[in-house]
Parts: sequence; C-alpha cells; structure tokens
Amino acid sequence: MTESTVILVLVIVTALGFDFTNGFHDTANAMATSIATGALRPKIAVALSGFLNLIGAFLSVEVALTVTNAVVKLQTSNGTPKESLTADGGVALLLIILAGLVGGIVWNLLTWLLGLPSSSSHALFGGLIGATVAGLGWAGVNWNGNGTKLDGVVGKVILPAVASPIVAGIVAGVGTWLIYRAVAGVATRYTDRGFRWGQIGSASLVSLAHGTNDAQKTMGVITLALLASGHWTSTTSIPFWVKVSCAVAIALGTYLGGWRIIRTLGKGLVEITPPQGMGAESASAAVILTSSHLGFALSTTHVATGSILGSGVGRPGGQVRWRVAGRMGTAWLITMPAAGLVGAAMWYLSDVIGGVAGAIVIFVVLLAAAGYMYLHSRRAPVGHHNVNDEWDDTVEAEPKVPAGTAG
Repeated sequence: MTESTVILVLVIVTALGFDFTNGFHDTANAMATSIATGALRPKIAVALSGFLNLIGAFLSVEVALTVTNAVVKLQTSNGTPKESLTADGGVALLLIILAGLVGGIVWNLLTWLLGLPSSSSHALFGGLIGATVAGLGWAGVNWNGNGTKLDGVVGKVILPAVASPIVAGIVAGVGTWLIYRAVAGVATRYTDRGFRWGQIGSASLVSLAHGTNDAQKTMGVITLALLASGHWTSTTSIPFWVKVSCAVAIALGTYLGGWRIIRTLGKGLVEITPPQGMGAESASAAVILTSSHLGFALSTTHVATGSILGSGVGRPGGQVRWRVAGRMGTAWLITMPAAGLVGAAMWYLSDVIGGVAGAIVIFVVLLAAAGYMYLHSRRAPVGHHNVNDEWDDTVEAEPKVPAGTAG
C-alpha cells in the first residue's frame, strides 16, 4: 500500500467521522422545537430525523460540488490542474484535508460539550481554510471563484452565513405573527393540538433539507481527496459509494441525538409553543432547500437558530433569552477562526513529522481529544430523559443530573 493510499484511507475515515458528528450536532436544527412542544417524543424524533437525513442526502449534489471546488484552488488560472497538488499521489493536499477535518471535528465536539449550537459547516470550512493557508498560503484558498463573480468561499460560504439567519428570522417572525393573528379567539387546546401535527410535517421537511445540504459537504471533501490521489477525475460529479457512505454516517449521527444542543435550542432560547415551532421549522425548511438548490453551503444551525429567534419575536408577548442568544452569537463569530487555527496547527504538526507518520500522529491527536471530551460529558449527561427539563437562566447550561445516567 502506497503512502498516499494510507493517508487517503485516514482522510476518508476522518471525513465520515466528521459527518457523524455533523449528524448529532445538528439534530437540534430539525427536531428541537418538536421535542420541546411535545409534538414528538425525543427518541421518535431523532429516529425520524435520521431516516429523512438519509433520504435527503441523495436528492442533490450541488452543495457537494461547491465544497469540492470552492475552498482549495485545484486549478491554475487557465483551468489546468495544479500539478503540485496532485504530485506524489496528492500527499500534500491529502494532509491539508486531513488537518482541516481534525479542526472541524474538534470544534464540533467542543461546542457540543458546551451545548452551543454552532455551525458544523463553518467548522469544516474553517478547518479546511486554516490548513490550506498553512500549507499553500493565502493564495491557495479559492476566495472569489473565477474572479468574475462571487463563487468561492466569499460567495458560497461567508455571504450565506451572514444572510441566512437574518432571512430565516424575518420569515419565521412574520409567519408566527400571522399564525397568531389567524387563530386569535380560538381556544389554545385546539390550536396546539393541530399545530403539533403540523410540526411533525415541518420538522420532517427540515430533516430532509438538512440531508440535502450538510451530508453533501462531507461528500465534497472525500471527492476532493479522491481527486488529489488520482482515484477520481471529475469535478462535476460525486462517486456513488461516497454518497451512500456519507448518507449513512450522518443518519447514524442524527439518530444518536445531540441532546445537549437540542436542549439549548428547544428550551434555552424561547419558551416555544406549537404555533411558534411550526412557524420556525417551516421558515428553516424553505431557506435551506432554496440554498441547497443554489449550491450555497450555508449553516443549517444559523438558519434554525434565526428561525427560532424570529418565532420568539413574532409571538405576541413572547420572550427571547438574549443572553443565551449572545453566547450562541459569540460561538458563531469564532467558529471559523477557531477551527482554522486547529486545522493550521494540525497541518504544521503533520508537516514537521512528515508523510504517513504525520498523518497518523494528527489522527491520534484527534482520537485523544474526542475521548477526553466524551469522558468530560459524562459528568453531567443530557439525554432523552431530561432534555425537556426546565431551563435554569442562572446556569444557562445542561441540567445537573446524577452521573451514570444516559447522556
């Protein structure tokens, strides 16, 4: 087995690991409000979301192609492949991809531990950008696509990151206000029952949309690695086995349930009601599906959070916990830089050691960091049994429960 093949295998395994963390980190985006209002039981909600993520992953490849082509400059200005990135089986580019993935996973696990719904997408892009800058310099990042339109990192990642939560918040706020206007005078017990049924449909649509957007990001990363190692040549298509493996990985992660983040989104931002939940989920689904069709690799977390905040503002007499929202906003701002720093550090470590040994070392570092954070999470587990406990504003964290329960 050649050096590049060993590193390629590590990249694929790590990419699927990221996909798995993406699944449980982002389950809340689709199901937090339905769980909080009682529209779905927690275990049923994550199972339904996992299944629909699996289906959604096969509906489009636009976002996957964005990831393959919009981060690292694979081509020279005249469109020919850069030989320096594919020489020696693409070892240099494979190490960049591996380091970037480590940056994304570490940030995903840290924010999960803290119960913060930060963006898995931006963690991935931040890690890749940081590793690319460390390995190839600032010019190695595809900032503006072909130079005639915003088609690279700026247009496909950064601008949607800024616009998507604002758009989703406005849509959810207006939608929620209209819902409450429409049902004014109707007994709450009737409206809540009907909107809970509506939430099942809208939450399912968000899960489907999440699969069409987030599962494809890992598809794009693996395809990028296959291009570097010479195992794939097309920048306009994705191997079928890559689609299947990524779909299964994100579905399994979703089924595991990121209960800490589900709790924060479902209970920490607003005291959500069924009409709010349906309004927020419908807005999220509309924004995510539209963006997936256009190839924008946006953050479903930003969209879902913006929608929930919008539903809180749009509900007459609704209350938003802005302190919790502020913590989330801080996490959003530092996600890409923080993941980028980890990605860059991992690239430097692999470069100092060199070759397969460097790749193995940063893979071991990842395993050690993941193991530490998992063990730390067991001190105060959050699971389906306590995800809907009353939120404590003075703590703003997961409920304190005896160690040893499911988390």
